[in-house]
Amino acid sequence: MTMPAGKYYIGDLCYVMDNEEWRELCNIIIQGEKIADGEFELPDGRRFAIYGTAYGDGEYYDQYGHTYSVDAGSIGCILMSDICAHKYDNILDLGAVQEFAEPFATGSQNGELEFGHVVIDTNPVYEDEL
Repeated sequence: MTMPAGKYYIGDLCYVMDNEEWRELCNIIIQGEKIADGEFELPDGRRFAIYGTAYGDGEYYDQYGHTYSVDAGSIGCILMSDICAHKYDNILDLGAVQEFAEPFATGSQNGELEFGHVVIDTNPVYEDEL
């Protein structure tokens, strides 16, 4: 699957949704005792992608050095036009805003979350671990 071209917020989606929107999202991705990863649609038709992080909450980084703060154990993307971005004066402190000129793929493999050209490593290997 792919997400359509556009300007996206990438980060923990709990930061850019009100309580009702977050509840709707959770109703979609929580399936029994499992939390689903992938691309989904809210009841009103807004699309989003969401993937669990390897180590839950914390701070993660992409290859460009952007920081992603996580409080809900996941990182996702949603069109900026599908959130009330003006309500969040610190949106760039929580995640990143990226423009995609063409539809893009999302996915997760071994803790690396991919949103088009943006790769966020949630399972980093540090030098002192080697």
